[in-house]
Amino acid sequence: MRPNMSDGSSPVDEKERDRLPPIFNNGLDRGSKHYPLGNFISSTSHRREPGGHGLTTLRQVTGLPPICTGVRQKHRTHTDVVPPEAKARFVADPIIPLRARTTKEFQEGVEKATHSGDWKPVHDFYASTFGSFLELSAAFKKEANAPSNTTDDSGINTRLLNAVYDVLLHTPPDTQKCVLKGAINSLLREWKRPRTKDDLRAYFVLIQNPQYGSTATYVIFAHLLRQMASLAETDHHFLMHWFKKLSQKRFKLLVERLQLFISTRLYPGRPEDLPPMAKCSWWIPCATKVLSLLNAANSIVTPPIAPFTDFYNLTLDHTDFMDDYHTWQMHGNSSRFTFCQFPFILSTVVKKAIMQRDSEQQMISMARQTLVDKVSRRQRVDMSLLFLNIKVRRLQLVSDSLDELTRKRADLKKKLKVTFVGEAGLDMGGLTKEWFLLLIRRIFHTDYGMFTYTKDSQSYWFSSWKGDDCSEFRLVGALMGLAVYNSITLDIRFPPAVYKKLLTPPIGPCDPDTPVGMAALTLEDLLQIMPDIAHGLAELLSYEGNVEEDFYSTFQVFQEELGVIKPYSLKPGGEKIPVTNLNRKEYVHLYVDFLLNKSIYKQFAAFYHGFHSVCDSNALMLLRPEEVEILVCGSPSLDMGALQRGAQYENYSKTDPTIRAFWDVVLSFPLDLQKRLLHFTTGSDRVPVGGMPDLNFKISRLDVSTDWLPISHTCFNQLCLPPYKSKKDLRHKLTIAISNAEGFGLE
Repeated sequence: MRPNMSDGSSPVDEKERDRLPPIFNNGLDRGSKHYPLGNFISSTSHRREPGGHGLTTLRQVTGLPPICTGVRQKHRTHTDVVPPEAKARFVADPIIPLRARTTKEFQEGVEKATHSGDWKPVHDFYASTFGSFLELSAAFKKEANAPSNTTDDSGINTRLLNAVYDVLLHTPPDTQKCVLKGAINSLLREWKRPRTKDDLRAYFVLIQNPQYGSTATYVIFAHLLRQMASLAETDHHFLMHWFKKLSQKRFKLLVERLQLFISTRLYPGRPEDLPPMAKCSWWIPCATKVLSLLNAANSIVTPPIAPFTDFYNLTLDHTDFMDDYHTWQMHGNSSRFTFCQFPFILSTVVKKAIMQRDSEQQMISMARQTLVDKVSRRQRVDMSLLFLNIKVRRLQLVSDSLDELTRKRADLKKKLKVTFVGEAGLDMGGLTKEWFLLLIRRIFHTDYGMFTYTKDSQSYWFSSWKGDDCSEFRLVGALMGLAVYNSITLDIRFPPAVYKKLLTPPIGPCDPDTPVGMAALTLEDLLQIMPDIAHGLAELLSYEGNVEEDFYSTFQVFQEELGVIKPYSLKPGGEKIPVTNLNRKEYVHLYVDFLLNKSIYKQFAAFYHGFHSVCDSNALMLLRPEEVEILVCGSPSLDMGALQRGAQYENYSKTDPTIRAFWDVVLSFPLDLQKRLLHFTTGSDRVPVGGMPDLNFKISRLDVSTDWLPISHTCFNQLCLPPYKSKKDLRHKLTIAISNAEGFGLE
């Protein structure tokens, strides 16, 4: 006999909990009043449905007809009079009635009802099944009284459940209504015992009901979400692992249903269809917390079931997200709900806007402090003090930039202005962008030696040379931070591991000796940086022979530095510890950690501190590594139709034959040429967070011979196009220009 745990879990649950990731707990206010179900109940329970199986009160729900002839009615059963296989493993758990309906039998019954018009047997099945949590377990659990207290399998007959829900919305209205009545009866039940794993299965079944896609069912749906949100953390972990076993289609449908519920509650199409917001302020917090379980499930699966962008609720783009952000800054993850507690639901557009406004406030604060200091000292106020003024010489671009940023470290949060020495002109944005483009190209050139280029992944990684001065790595980090701070998209190709390390920790520590950038990286991360080594380590892990005798390796590795091969021990005494079948996983883990963390620690730490010296906003805590990458270098997703709709023209009009021919050609280009065009015109083949409209793409007429190729001003995202006489000529000249423009994109 297993000990009965106070929360309905077994000792195994404690072990499971220890190795499962945490779920956000936003401290839901469980004392809030429930919105009554009276409106729905009054519309469904005061009339008898045709066929003699309608319900007049909720009390009668428990007395619904049995599933089929020969199956006993639900009643209190003593464990001494049932077969041994039906006895519960837990004394406190109720005995689940035996039900033996198969998927095939159910589908045959539906097909028969469709042809005959007699839906009573199907109706009786739905009414009995959804009448209580006990009957839900009886109908859908694979083995009626098996404990199945594992996160690996929910114990639910998924095929039958899917078949039952796929048919539900096509059944007669009274059948659909009885399912909702059963849900009401279950949710209003007074719980006098701890939740069991069978209760969790009932929640798992109910949450998948497709009826909750209708606003008319939202009151019931809200109460279901409330109960699920208030479950114990251990129960949440079970649900999370069961959710990850859903098919991609049903997982996405469940996410969409929750998103629609949140959006509709925020902005109802007909406000009178929902109770007043003041009476149901708990709806959105509960729905968001349940959605966080699905997001957690998605994050522990490789590859993810759905892209992380599916969890964005774009309705929130139109809310006062800055007020939400400020509330979160003041109260954190306390009992006061904010969407910032669940950042997965906020789109990159919202997060970028938060960072920009937070940056603007910091810029204003810095500028105000500068003015106050000047006035208090009775000094003349120079308006240039309100900006971060960078003056550089083109021939000494890197050294001058490093000197300027080092000398003006206290001004990094001011608005950036760039001047090239000896060149007239005001920086209206173009010179700043040119400075970024030229500097990034110079630093990332392989001859410069700071970064190595991986052709397979088309990305750069930190050189492992051990120089005493890592100030140039700090410069690159500061450049990335300034780009985010000043909304500049950079043409940088870093692997995802860099952005994971950049957010470890997400906020720069006050103590400079605190380790930074030591992210938990895997063989998958190494594959994108050093594919040959990654493949070799993968073969070591899958090798079926004797690793120690055949590989003859130890926990000592070698690395080349400036032409010299140096040994490094992965653990104390590593040179004397052989790699065996038993410890090879540890060897691979330590080797990956050495290559991606320890061997480049000094360089990356400088890079990290450079970035966070500019971007030290709490808003960074809201970002995923992928989102930091998008903020720095834009999105790879192109929409040339959106670029066309947002394009501006100078000495051309959108109806001009040359312009019409241009868009016909561009829209017919393969993706590779479209990326080349974008790179030729803007200096990058990626799109800013706000999409194509944020590029401010302009096409200008170039009054020269049509023998000329198009030219571009990348600093202003401007394409200069001669008035070609034919579409064929335009295609030919444009293709030549964008295919042979590497190194000539700036003017």
